Amino acid sequence: MRQGGHFGRDKIQYFNGALFDDATVPPTLTSDIVESLRKACQQDWSQLEPSIFGTLFERVLNEAKRKQLGAHYTSRDDILLIVYPILMKPLREKWQTLKFEAESGLRQGQSAQINTALQQFAQEIAQTTVLDPACGSGNFLYVALRELLDLQKEVITFARRHDLDLIPLTVSPSQLYGLEIDIYAHELAQITVWIGYIQWRFENGLENMAEPILQPLQNVRRMDAILAYDEQGQPINPTWPPADIVIGNPPFLGHKKMRQMLEHDYIEALFKLYQNRLPHEADLVCYWFEKARALIAQGQLKRAGLLSTQAIRAGVNRYVLEQIKITGNIFMGWSDREWVLEGAAVRISMIGFDNGTEQEYQLDGQPVAQITANLSENFDLSQVKILAENKEIAFMGDIKVGSFEITNDIAQQMLKATNPSGRSNDDVIRRWMNGTDIASRPRNMWIIDFGVDMSQEEAALYELPFEHVRQHVQPSRVDNRMKKRAEKWWIHGDAAPRIRKIFATNKRYLVIPRVAKYRLFVWLDNTVLPDSRLQVFARDDDYFAGVLNSRVHEAWAIVTTSRHGDGNTPTYNINTCFETFPFPWSLGTEPSESENPTVKRIADFARHLVEFRDSWLNPPDVGEAILQKRTLTNLYNVLVYYRAEVKGKYRDPKRWFSEIGQLLQLGRVRPETVITLEEIERLDYIHQQLDQAVLAAYHWPLHLNDGQILARLLALNLARAAE
Repeated sequence: MRQGGHFGRDKIQYFNGALFDDATVPPTLTSDIVESLRKACQQDWSQLEPSIFGTLFERVLNEAKRKQLGAHYTSRDDILLIVYPILMKPLREKWQTLKFEAESGLRQGQSAQINTALQQFAQEIAQTTVLDPACGSGNFLYVALRELLDLQKEVITFARRHDLDLIPLTVSPSQLYGLEIDIYAHELAQITVWIGYIQWRFENGLENMAEPILQPLQNVRRMDAILAYDEQGQPINPTWPPADIVIGNPPFLGHKKMRQMLEHDYIEALFKLYQNRLPHEADLVCYWFEKARALIAQGQLKRAGLLSTQAIRAGVNRYVLEQIKITGNIFMGWSDREWVLEGAAVRISMIGFDNGTEQEYQLDGQPVAQITANLSENFDLSQVKILAENKEIAFMGDIKVGSFEITNDIAQQMLKATNPSGRSNDDVIRRWMNGTDIASRPRNMWIIDFGVDMSQEEAALYELPFEHVRQHVQPSRVDNRMKKRAEKWWIHGDAAPRIRKIFATNKRYLVIPRVAKYRLFVWLDNTVLPDSRLQVFARDDDYFAGVLNSRVHEAWAIVTTSRHGDGNTPTYNINTCFETFPFPWSLGTEPSESENPTVKRIADFARHLVEFRDSWLNPPDVGEAILQKRTLTNLYNVLVYYRAEVKGKYRDPKRWFSEIGQLLQLGRVRPETVITLEEIERLDYIHQQLDQAVLAAYHWPLHLNDGQILARLLALNLARAAE
């Protein structure tokens, strides 16, 4: 295969492509390997989907990805959601127009002109270049190649059918370019594209190919797509191969994980190179968007279509989409779609953008008049302002930075112990909760907490707690990059002094898990220290809690949230979700319950909601197996199911228990011991009444849809900000 020739009686064609330059044979092949190879060679591999081939081999060769061998891969239909509107739609529309004109012209005897037009269009297809700057094992490039081949074949077939001059098949892998930093994916991307090309030819009766079968495979470069260095070691913009179209699926890595996964020097160089172009807090994927945006603005690129997690629509990440709207426009978007990333289902956004030339817009598969920077149509939430009255109310919980947390057993031992100093360990042992304790069940965890600024000498007076921290925290803190954390290793990394002021004035405070499937606002008392996975609100009134638990705030939080990590789970951000949210009255100016019946009604149903949830979560005289199924996440899973599949359709308790058992996968636990139809109806009623009370407080109609609610909230936000 390296140079062509005979093997026994068989003539082997010349493949080249540098793939077979190394003809080394392992010196020893065990019998089981030889048998496996023999069996593999008996199979017909000709119809293997190349995208599966590339993904499969990448997972086999890369030890870190072998656990994904049985996982799903990204399908061709999914990839077409990017490839078609970005690459093929303009070409397909031009072909439809040309075909109509050609048929009309041929009837008028204009064969020469039609010949020329068809030849030129076929050449245009073959000269269209595509770049995937994060190409992985080449799946996007493979799909793009097949689409270009199919279109040129249609042109060739049209010319033959009308006895016009022969048009050669000239679309080839040479039109496709890729950038990839991973050594395995870089090699496989080229093979995936070539296998797809050869396979397409065989499928279409074009088996005869000039030798070498594979041309030199140099179009996929192994390089960093967003950062390069000059001879002096200074960060510079890497040069992307010239192309008409950019498509791809850049790596999803959140800002915080960048710090964990990438070298410190690399991140600092990245920040330096993109200063004044991207916020430092932006996720990694934003750098690919910014590179493509700049190339379009400079006239070096026509269109781009890239994927991201949903986090790109909110917070600092949205800045790059706002810049795209300034220098060009977004003409295609999928705001919320399931995707498969390395075998896991995630929620993603897709964005197609150009210099503003495209005048047809599609959002979530439907034609729209415009697409805003937060991937919506009728209202541009990128305009929202932070409201002054909402500031200094919500804060992130305590950031411990180290294993300060302890189990209940250890906590009780420490609380019973005495100190020579006479100090009680009760001073520094607190109950501790994070997002898991809210969304699932409280784990009865505690934490050692020496406050905000206790000295080491004073902390050492609490002997058992201090010794625990010395053993379990100090080793991981002494090398911390932040000087304060390294030197004051017995103090939490960020001990949240503003939250501790809440404890002094309020007996309780409201929290929400920062990352959770649902927006779950829950009261905690001031003896509990909230972890950083909880957002904390410095209010203790039921009216405030009622508005946040309402559908009005839910609608706002959903579209202003970002998505956590894999893009699947919503992240409640204080800046975007809360500080922009306009309450019925500006916070701090609302009437009291005694002054306003609507405020009282909101507060009453907020209390009913707390009472219902508490009684359902902790019923008397039930076993541990049942309690483990009674979580807020499960409760709201059932509520969502009830509203979608049961409410207004049937009311059959037996059928209900059967379906809920399957929904919650209860196993040995009887469904009727977890939640009854009457209970979920009660919860639905409480939420419905709360929603109506909140809408009444805004003086809005009671039957608004979410889009109408959001439009009114945006208008109210802008009006409040202007005031």
